[in-house]
Amino acid sequence: MYIQVLSPSKEASATHKKGLSHLLEPTSFRVYFIFLAAFAVATALAGHYVLAGAEAVVVLALFIYFRRRTEAQKKEIVGYIDALSDNMDVAAKDTMVNAPLPMVIFRPATGEIIWSNDKFLQITGERDHLFDLKIADAVPGFDPRWLMEGREQCPGEVTIDGRRFLVFGHLVRTDGTGKDSYLATSYWVEVTELSQCREEYAASRPVVAILELDNYEEVFKGVNDNLKSAMLSDINRRLDEWCAPTHGLLCRYERDHYLFLFEQRYLAGFLEKKFDVLDQIHEVLNPSGLPATLSIGVGRDAETLTDLFQFASLAIEMALSRGGDQAVVKNKFSFEFYGGRAQETEKHTKVKSRVMANALSELIGDASQVFVMGHKFPDLDCIGPAAGIVAIARKRGVSAHIVRDDRPNPAEALVEELSALPEYEGVFLSSQDALIQADVNSLLVVVDTNRPEQVLSPDLLECVNKVVVIDHHRRAASYIEGAALSFHEPYASSASELVTELLQYILEPADLLRREAESLMAGIVLDSKNFTIRTGSRTFDAAAFLRRAGADTTEVRRFFKNDLGHTITRYEIMKEAKMYRGDMAVSALDHPVDRVTAAQAADELLTVAGVSASFVLFPNEDGRVILSARSLGQTNVQVIVEQLGGGGNAAVAGAQIPDKTVEEVKTDLLAAIDKYCEEE
Repeated sequence: MYIQVLSPSKEASATHKKGLSHLLEPTSFRVYFIFLAAFAVATALAGHYVLAGAEAVVVLALFIYFRRRTEAQKKEIVGYIDALSDNMDVAAKDTMVNAPLPMVIFRPATGEIIWSNDKFLQITGERDHLFDLKIADAVPGFDPRWLMEGREQCPGEVTIDGRRFLVFGHLVRTDGTGKDSYLATSYWVEVTELSQCREEYAASRPVVAILELDNYEEVFKGVNDNLKSAMLSDINRRLDEWCAPTHGLLCRYERDHYLFLFEQRYLAGFLEKKFDVLDQIHEVLNPSGLPATLSIGVGRDAETLTDLFQFASLAIEMALSRGGDQAVVKNKFSFEFYGGRAQETEKHTKVKSRVMANALSELIGDASQVFVMGHKFPDLDCIGPAAGIVAIARKRGVSAHIVRDDRPNPAEALVEELSALPEYEGVFLSSQDALIQADVNSLLVVVDTNRPEQVLSPDLLECVNKVVVIDHHRRAASYIEGAALSFHEPYASSASELVTELLQYILEPADLLRREAESLMAGIVLDSKNFTIRTGSRTFDAAAFLRRAGADTTEVRRFFKNDLGHTITRYEIMKEAKMYRGDMAVSALDHPVDRVTAAQAADELLTVAGVSASFVLFPNEDGRVILSARSLGQTNVQVIVEQLGGGGNAAVAGAQIPDKTVEEVKTDLLAAIDKYCEEE
């Protein structure tokens, strides 16, 4: 190690002292002596020569004394400053050599090391050849660009042989030019223990998980006690084995609910394996071959245990609203989804529907007026449920209004037919009129969507205090929060089916207008694809009730007829389809088409042999790319489309992607399909 000391020249030192002496000279006293001399001259001119001579002697004596005294003081001050400067130089040199922090001076442009103290030599392990190295050789991975960017602290920790350091520094410009004219002085503060404590704190933070056997009723229905006990023991054993490596706490607090507490250090392993316990629980079968399914809600990154449990509760609610058989992780800002590829299990019990029907009837009865709103670009399964809600309000004697979309949409014909009925005079309103009429006691019922950004009027959603949500789509990360009532069943074929179930507990078939019954039937037919997709026993029960209420299937078919032009367009879309991964049809168009026609083409592609899922993309007039996705059930298109910002359910999904071309969206879609297939 060496230190190069640069001493100032004698000439420069003399110049410095001369300037300093000039600064120390009190110029104000010169003015005083000038005035005293002037008074002596004035006295002489007045003829008082003796007095003038005396004044001159006194002034001269004072001037001589003052000059000598000033010179002595200046010498003392300059001497003191010289001594102080010498001491400062010695102190500065001693501080650099014996500083308690590792220090190194280098050229940031080239990384060439100029000087370092012993502390830095000790942490790098280089004793003899440090000045032959560059800073990146002495400290692998160290990048000094942050100094050239004007920052005084390295943006991250620097690791040397397992020890961690925070690096501070600054630049000094020398007499040279260009980048080589800069020298960087850096200070290295060891924070190894602090970093380890911080990591240990983060790793040991608690995580709360709620586990639920989401098809408990279906799996154990009709199973004798001995077999039921054996199946539960098998499930508990698998859960215990899954939880054992975490040394956490797993306890069962209800017949089908478990609480799991563990440290955050183990969560990464669960995420990496995508909660493989879900597949392990599938191996538990009842006598009829129905597998048990598990839903997991995980809460993390909360301040208190109460907040963690709240996060876990929201996560398990999200998992169940998306169909169950999946894991959802909730933190302060977002949800993360794992699993959820299986088809939703139909719930055979109608207890929840009866409870929801009573609650909805009370909410409508207590409201001053009811507004019903669906999603943007409403279809038959949006207007049908809205008509059912109007029927309930009419039964309770409360005025009801449906918010209509004035733009062209698939349900225009149905809206016109309902508007012609005497009972529907003034029922349909624009979103602006609805905002004007809404008051503090109004009730808003949102049907066929659960996402706030998809509703027809987000302003009305914000304006009304009490909101009811009725939907069958799988819940996404964004959903309508704070609803007074949420009837959300992803297993259902349509929102029309859910509303029809509610109607059975509130109305008699005769209370429902024939056109209202046909509207609900049209919604079921649309989303179930003529009772072929996502159709269960409860779907047919709902259709039977509507049939008793006067729904004519022949009249319903009128809503699905197309003119010749739309039919030709549908087959042109099918003609553009290309097969991907053997069984997925993708049709990408470079020009706008009718949305209904595109959706029908996606449905029609499923009738082609060998096609299990279909995707139709096209641009619209607003510059967005519209995507319609359909599946026969083997492929969960909702999981695929969700990666592009869309939503839906396992068989029917869609998305609207702004600021991208059709080719860009197609590339993203194929990547999403690849990811889905690779994770199977």
